[in-house]
Amino acid sequence: MTPVTPATPVGLDHVRTIADAVLYEGYLLYPYRASSHKNQSRWQFGVLGPPGAAPGSFAEEPGMAMQALLADPDEASAATAEVTVRLRFLQLQVREVQRREEDGSHTAVGELTVAGVSVLSWDEAVECEVDLGAVPLVGQAGSTDELRTVPGGEETEPLTDEHGRTVGRVVRRREPLAARIRTRTERDDGYLRLSVSVDNEHTGTATDKDAAIRASLIGTHLLLQAHGADFVSLREPPEAAARAAARCEQRRCWPVLAGAKGSRDTVLGAPIILYDHPEIAEQSPGALFDSTEIDEILTLRVMTMTEQEKTEARATDPRAREIIDRCDAMSAGDLQQLHGLLRDPHGPAPVPGAAGTAPAAAAAPPGDLRDAEPAAFDTGGAPWWDPAADAAVSPGSDAVVIDGVAVAKGSLVRVHPSRRADAQDLFFAGQVARVTAVLSDVDGGVHVALVLVDDPAADMHDWYGRYFYFAPDELEPLPDIPGTPDSPEHRKENLS
Repeated sequence: MTPVTPATPVGLDHVRTIADAVLYEGYLLYPYRASSHKNQSRWQFGVLGPPGAAPGSFAEEPGMAMQALLADPDEASAATAEVTVRLRFLQLQVREVQRREEDGSHTAVGELTVAGVSVLSWDEAVECEVDLGAVPLVGQAGSTDELRTVPGGEETEPLTDEHGRTVGRVVRRREPLAARIRTRTERDDGYLRLSVSVDNEHTGTATDKDAAIRASLIGTHLLLQAHGADFVSLREPPEAAARAAARCEQRRCWPVLAGAKGSRDTVLGAPIILYDHPEIAEQSPGALFDSTEIDEILTLRVMTMTEQEKTEARATDPRAREIIDRCDAMSAGDLQQLHGLLRDPHGPAPVPGAAGTAPAAAAAPPGDLRDAEPAAFDTGGAPWWDPAADAAVSPGSDAVVIDGVAVAKGSLVRVHPSRRADAQDLFFAGQVARVTAVLSDVDGGVHVALVLVDDPAADMHDWYGRYFYFAPDELEPLPDIPGTPDSPEHRKENLS
């Protein structure tokens, strides 16, 4: 096969926008320059390394696998029910700049100035997609096993100066790649479990880090589209599917529902943990390759770069050039758009034409909550944000009752995250923590501040006042344990 992305199937445009963000996550980070230390080590997500890599090459493991759950199709759809499987990844492309010597030979260099423009050696990437076609869900063999290849290649681009003389060339090279994709369908408790695994089967031997990444699949992820069947959310499965969903196993790939909210025909298997139906903010004008940052902050940082820094960034990569040019061209109105809006997710949606509702009010769009006044409550004359507004509140001594036990500063609790507020919550599950404060917000909610007992930096977090916050129903009170917060007795709790 050739590394050419096929035409987008109907209904996948929106999903591909999300998938592309996954594909290029971490591709190039601010300040988008080749000389930046953070851009010396790239390709952190979805890397499937070559199986024959030497230990000293520090290659990633060669495989990943995911399991998705589908509702068993009805009799009318069973005969034709199928899932289209697409594998997407980046193929590394080495861009080597070579200077032409007087004798006609060429020497590899890190940088060459041609007609006043800097040309840099750099590692680019080529988008690749493997379409396995339709995988039947019922009535036929329950598994498939296919080996697909991506050819390598080499292209040369001459470099000429302002007088038309050839002063060098750019050589782009790609290693051939091979990927084995296996699928298996089985029934479980009235549902269908679809397993998909991907393994890098590059036949060569990688002796160092550079050779290993050149033979790797990068940003690897899966797009699954069901026809005649519906996927089941594994993050929030219906009660009837909860046990089957809990038995699904994931390895370096996590499936979530994708597409329009409420749709269940598409799943994105990503190398990073996402929520169902992930979206790109409508205010975002383009990719910045760092989804953990805020577009507005990154844009402002780019604008503060010197012209010399911007010139290097433009020379580093065409995609970096797009970012620099886009940020430089932004108007004040564009920047204001990046600031976003605050919307009340719990506010009632007005129904046009409803009885007793003024037509003008019903048609009015929701306003920007930054212009709204905070909820009114008695502050005793003090500003609502001032702690003196309620002298009865004392986070250092207040307590909250959990399962009949008063929990206050110094109490030990076990953490059971349930709000799915952050992917980091997964690492807190089952951990023992020490309560540092019990706080109340202006809406009457209670939040318990804590530090993890087994965190070596717990004392430093406490000193800085940097805490983790959980709701009372996410905590399990524990009996007092003799000793100081960092005593062995405390640490044993996290091993139980």
